[in-house]
Amino acid sequence: MRRTIPLLLALALSAFTVYAEEKASPALSQLVESSRGAAPDVPEAAGAPIKLAAASRKAGSSGAVMLQGFHWESHQAYPWWGILSSKASAIAAAGVDIVWFPPSSEAQSDEGYLPSRLYVQTSRYGTQDQLKKAISSLHSNGVKAIADMVLNHRVGTKDWGDFTEPAWGPESVCGDDEWVGARGGRDTGKGFHAGRDIDHANPVVQKSVAEWMNWLRKDIGYDGWRYDYVRGFASKHLAQYHDATSPSFAVGEVWDDFDSGNPDAHRQKLCDWLDSMGGRSSVFDFTTKALLQQAVSSGEYWRLGDRQGKPAGLIGWWPAKAVTFLDNHDTGASTGGPGQNLWPFPGDKIMQGYAYILTHPGVPCLYWPHLFDWGLYDQLKALGQLRQAAGITSTSSVQILAADGSKYAAIVGGKLAVKIGPGSWSPGEGWSLSAYGKDYAVWSK
Repeated sequence: MRRTIPLLLALALSAFTVYAEEKASPALSQLVESSRGAAPDVPEAAGAPIKLAAASRKAGSSGAVMLQGFHWESHQAYPWWGILSSKASAIAAAGVDIVWFPPSSEAQSDEGYLPSRLYVQTSRYGTQDQLKKAISSLHSNGVKAIADMVLNHRVGTKDWGDFTEPAWGPESVCGDDEWVGARGGRDTGKGFHAGRDIDHANPVVQKSVAEWMNWLRKDIGYDGWRYDYVRGFASKHLAQYHDATSPSFAVGEVWDDFDSGNPDAHRQKLCDWLDSMGGRSSVFDFTTKALLQQAVSSGEYWRLGDRQGKPAGLIGWWPAKAVTFLDNHDTGASTGGPGQNLWPFPGDKIMQGYAYILTHPGVPCLYWPHLFDWGLYDQLKALGQLRQAAGITSTSSVQILAADGSKYAAIVGGKLAVKIGPGSWSPGEGWSLSAYGKDYAVWSK
């Protein structure tokens, strides 16, 4: 049951809901459709890729698999940290190397995305001690933990901008924020109406944020970061925090409008953000989600290959920095409640999607409900073990052998062959069928 909240907070949460819907506009407006069925004769995207460096970098290859360790309604299963602790061995057995935690600071929203007292790590997910135990349990099983860093905005302890733990004055809030008391410089990114836009050009804020993040690493035990809403402020400031805290892994959220007639423009924006960070961080591959989702939903598997014969998502241009996924707390369904469900991957095609991302380059990210609540654990574990045994990494090669209206097939890293879609296909002699299900199959050699 949700707590009764004061009017001021209710207004903020209402604005937060609007923000979440706006953030999902590429899904809700859905894809700007080209013709269905056969692949249309689409002209070469103008200027793509704009930055060739983004297309060719392969440094930092990783064999990691990631798990989003929560969903939108996880706070209802209090204490969620206890559930994470109890699942640590099962998480590791599924081949997961990194778990993304929900925002763990005290917040004025149950889900944690309206943080208030940053140093207070007792939240709707559990106490600070329970949080530290969850992280320790994962570490004991060889799994790293990354924190969801909501750095763009913050809410006051009792009012709009009375920040405590750490204490910041009105000069910490961007001067063009809705709060009449704001005294900081202009916002360097997109605004956020449910909380106070923080002025990250302020030296006091910069020092305070870096100290807090290092405290999270050293005292709480986090290994790295998931950067929320990175378009909210200039990347140069985020790069400063990144350098000051030396995370073992970091990934940013860049969710933008998608035109299915020009996917190169979409993945170029992801590359541009990676370039703005100097390649420090990875980024969620929303381009691959959009294309894969449309491919399995509409029988348009040809969308998964570009004109150069490479994967059409970010993994075709900058795979070392791509984190692939099917759903997250914004896009997908939740357990024990409606969740956000703003842009869900089709439920009857989930295993097709995972057969793709768990065999392809990039760092694949599983979604908690899919792994633990949908009865798919054994199938996902099998795919994860195949990936590991074949030595597939974030930069493994991809040879696309079929991409049409009924199927997609490829050989990855020379060690795995995968087919998704209802069409028939086989890699031929010398391959052993290692995993299969409705409309997907994976072979190994």
